[in-house]
Amino acid sequence: MPSSVRGTSLGFAHIGTNALIRRIEEGFAFAKLEKLQSTSGLPLNLLASVIGIPDRTLARRKAAGKLAPEESERLLRIANLYEKSLELFEGDRQAAVSWLSSPNKDLGHQTPLAYAKTEIGAREVEDLIGRLEHGVFS
Repeated sequence: MPSSVRGTSLGFAHIGTNALIRRIEEGFAFAKLEKLQSTSGLPLNLLASVIGIPDRTLARRKAAGKLAPEESERLLRIANLYEKSLELFEGDRQAAVSWLSSPNKDLGHQTPLAYAKTEIGAREVEDLIGRLEHGVFS
């Protein structure tokens, strides 16, 4: 899966950046969160926590069938990291999920998922993935 394609784990196959921005602004369907959960195998409550959706709000979003725009953007951020880690581990979903869920010394002993709760943290996780892809160890 080419790294230039965003959101494939959410079910966005061939969507351009402008269309993706419009979808974020509208708020993704709740089904996109469920799609990442089924694609990755990461627990729904963990994904919701990482994108900042408390349990009660998650229930409301599910009932409404839609995420808020800021939640949609954070979901895309996590989906992109999942996709990049999947590339790093050559399509091995279990290895990618294990890496995302395991504390990492380069990230202050936090998991890559926890570190990626903010945009700047997500960029650092992406940089780490890039270094690992190119054999540059910190």
